[in-house]
Amino acid sequence: DNEYYFKRRGLYGHYDDGERFAYFSKAVIEMMNHLDYYPEILHCNDWQTALSVVYLKVVYGNGYGYDHIKTLFTIHNIEYQGKFGFDALGDLFGLPDYCREILEYDGCLNLMKGAIQLSDRFSTVSERYASEIKNPYFAHGLEYMTTRNDYKLVGILNGIDVDYYDPETDKKLFANYGADDFSNKAVCKRELQNMLGLPVRENTPIIAVISRLVAQKGLDLLKCVADDLLSEDVQLVVLGTGDAEYQDYFKYLESRYDAKCRTIIAYNKDLAAKIYSGADIFLMPSKHEPCGLSQMIACRYGAIPVVRETGGLADSITPHNNDYRKDGNGFSFKNYNAHEMLYVLKDAIFTYGNKKEWNTIMKNAMTSDFSWKKSAAEYVRLYDNILI
Repeated sequence: DNEYYFKRRGLYGHYDDGERFAYFSKAVIEMMNHLDYYPEILHCNDWQTALSVVYLKVVYGNGYGYDHIKTLFTIHNIEYQGKFGFDALGDLFGLPDYCREILEYDGCLNLMKGAIQLSDRFSTVSERYASEIKNPYFAHGLEYMTTRNDYKLVGILNGIDVDYYDPETDKKLFANYGADDFSNKAVCKRELQNMLGLPVRENTPIIAVISRLVAQKGLDLLKCVADDLLSEDVQLVVLGTGDAEYQDYFKYLESRYDAKCRTIIAYNKDLAAKIYSGADIFLMPSKHEPCGLSQMIACRYGAIPVVRETGGLADSITPHNNDYRKDGNGFSFKNYNAHEMLYVLKDAIFTYGNKKEWNTIMKNAMTSDFSWKKSAAEYVRLYDNILI
């Protein structure tokens, strides 16, 4: 109801974010008393609500109704930790001086650190990412806290809305299709090529990138081998917005390979659905990816993911390019290396030529269970464990 703080364009990135989210975090705790509703578990997410854990445990914890509440703190991306100067402790957050020890980390107040320390359990959005954030490469300086508290750490993969991302009913597509009959995917591909002004070539695989155009997404790898990739019989479609460096590069790439590459600098859900449905291969070579949803969406639409084995990408994509070459729903590479990525991409391109094998991978991808039903069951088990 506080329109000054929250009726704004965008949720984050404002000059007073610390003040806004401190207000929100405290309001969550105060609301319980006014509503006379005290939950068994308070589940907070990311630094924006980390102070709710701190307020509950330090300020309100001994009060009537509050003393039994357990806490779960979920980290969606450990890079964003909520760092503030020491003067914010009392003036901004309204916390007593002894809380400095709880929040202090690496020369500042770190709200995520405080929530990790005080929460009963903390989690991440994939099992692999829960392991990765204990490694300095992924932890952005918080590895000492995550390692020290790893006894209460768990990873649960996010899900997607499988009813919304359903190629059988999605009205944004040129034609609908499903896992039992994906013949109309060829219609989606042809119409996508027509719409983007690409040559209509049924047997030329379309490689799609739908992403924020930032370094975290592994786009440096694609830049490194783009010429080698486009020397193959492929078409590349890039959709997204982000850093000017990558926007300019992919527009330049389109100008050089006019018959093979299209770059659309936009955030467009309608076009994204058309690309997912028309693409054959979906490239997601992230440097780090806590969970990732795009690879799951791609699977739903039968665009076979090629991913780097990190975070949720490793947990959600079973590589076809293993020793047995069966039961996979995508392709993967391990190291952050452009030519290793290119090798796996060429494997996917070659496999695309074997329609029987490719159709099996598509079937596996489109029938993979990425629903929230599976994730929700894991959260219920975690909640039950917290209450023991």
